[in-house]
Order: sequence, then C-alpha cells, then structure tokens
Amino acid sequence: MGAPSNSGDGGKNALLRALPSIEQLLRRPSLEPLLASVPRARAVAALRLAVDRTRARLLRGELRPFSDTDVAEALGSLATPNLRPVLNATGVVLHTNLGRAPLAAEAVARVAAVARGYSNLEYDLDEGERGSRYAPVVGLLRSLTGAEDALVVNNCAGAALLVLAALAAGREGVVSRGELVEIGGGFRVPDVMRQSGAKLVEVGTTNRTRLSDYASAVGPETGLLVKVHRSNFALVGFTEEVDVAALATLGRQRGVPVFQDLGSGALVPLEGEGLTGEPTVHQAVAAGRTWSPSRGTSCWAVPRRASWWDARRCCRASRRIRSPGRCAWTR
Repeated sequence: MGAPSNSGDGGKNALLRALPSIEQLLRRPSLEPLLASVPRARAVAALRLAVDRTRARLLRGELRPFSDTDVAEALGSLATPNLRPVLNATGVVLHTNLGRAPLAAEAVARVAAVARGYSNLEYDLDEGERGSRYAPVVGLLRSLTGAEDALVVNNCAGAALLVLAALAAGREGVVSRGELVEIGGGFRVPDVMRQSGAKLVEVGTTNRTRLSDYASAVGPETGLLVKVHRSNFALVGFTEEVDVAALATLGRQRGVPVFQDLGSGALVPLEGEGLTGEPTVHQAVAAGRTWSPSRGTSCWAVPRRASWWDARRCCRASRRIRSPGRCAWTR
C-alpha cells in the first residue's frame, strides 16, 4: 500500500487515520533496537508521546507522517532531566520561577560531598543515638538571625501554616484587610488561615489600617496578631499601615503573640542601584516580632524578645503537627 497523499485536508485526514496503535508499534521490527533495553512502561510512554506529537503536528498543518525517528525523539525527551540549567535574562536577579539565588560554589561542593554517601542527617554523633534533622542548621540560624529558636520548612506558606496551627488553631487571627494577599501559586492568606484552624478577623480597610483597629479587635478569643508581607505589589497614595514594632508592643501589652510574614529572607541588607529596601531577618527579630517566617531562607525564627517558653512552645508544637490536611501547603 502506498503512502497517504499529502495534499490538503484529505492528505491530513489520511495521515491521521494512518497513525499506528501502541500495540502495533510494540511489535514493529524496526523499533526493536530502540526499545530492547527500555522497560515496557517507559517504552509505552514514549510511543504514546510520539503518536501524540505526530497527531498535534498534523493538526497544525505540518503534513509529515509518523516515523521511527519520532519514537527516538520521544525516548530522548523522557530521558531528559526535568530540572536543568537555564539563562536568566529576565532582569530579576532573585527569580522565584528560576530557582531564586544560585548556590555558591563552596555550597555546591559541600552538598555533593555529603550527598555522595551516608551522613549524620538525623544522628547525634556525640551521643551515639538518633538526633534531630534540624540540629545541623538551628545553631547557624540562631547565630545569623539573633533568634532564640528556628525551624526549617519547605517554604513561607508552609511556615505560616505551622505557626497559625500551633498558636491560633480554634482561636482568632487578626489581620489587616490590606494584607489579605494572594501570592504566586494561588496561596491566599484567608485560605491558609482556614486550613490552619484559625478564625480570620479582618481589621481596617484596604488602604488604611491603624493600631487602634488591631487594639479594638483583641479579645478573649484572640490567638495571634498577624502582619503579612505584600508580595509582588505595593499600596501607594492615601494609605496607612501599622509598623510591626508598634504591633509587637500592643501584643506584649495585651498578652497576645505577634506573627509577621516577613516575605523576603534577606540575611544582609540589599542596597544598591535599582534595589528596594527589604528588612533583614535579623532586623525583624531585633525589632520585636514574635514569629517571623522568611521566604528566601525557607525558615521561620523566634526572637529573643519573645518569652523563652512561648518560643520553645511554638517550635515544639509546629514540629508535632503531622496531619496531611494541615501540611499540604507547598510552593
């Protein structure tokens, strides 16, 4: 039988009808050298990908029939690592979608050296028994941030969920209406609070929130005063917001902890041409924030100004939270 005609819609339809089934391709002698060393599941996936790509190509009007080369290209695509180096030509130095900050050469070398074999990830070498996987980093984070304790999680949304679940589950979390934000990935502050078990209490207006708004909302059921970083946008013009240091003072006066979603994870001031100022983690801790998740470092820290018991209580409670429903927030 001759090859289908490639003229017009009739040729396209003929090529589409001529697309082979997966079973036919698995039995095709010319493909045996390509598929002989490939597990059946991978071979089937490659064949389906090759057929799908050919179908899409034909529907676009590119009248090139299916061939064994399509299978070879599909196998190559499936063997290509999902994560690979790219060039950042966006003009954004710390780009969320491009992996944020590249690791220093020394850090890469250290990761490679440890990952090459076994490590004391969760083993206390001094005591000769099981240890904590946080132990290798908590001391460093305390030193870098001035915090009393620290906990490393996947991202800032996960850190916020843990803080809210540990301190405000079943109680009220007071947030300015101007800070009920949605960040990349569809994470919304009201949704995170709802999943944590905290009850959202909105104060102020979209553009203006005063300290008196927070003070008026504090009551017997208040579990947390919340300050949220405005990710990727700014309010300008006729605006007013409460400095977190003033919010921390109110929290100490009323006996209510204060939680700040710090946003960035800057450990040193980012200053220079074209850079906007962001508070560092150390500044956030020193200013009296009670709990300060930081997105860039994927950690949240507890400052020395919080009481020792409250700081340790929050970290211990967060480490105990295991419910899949409460730990599903990743970014």
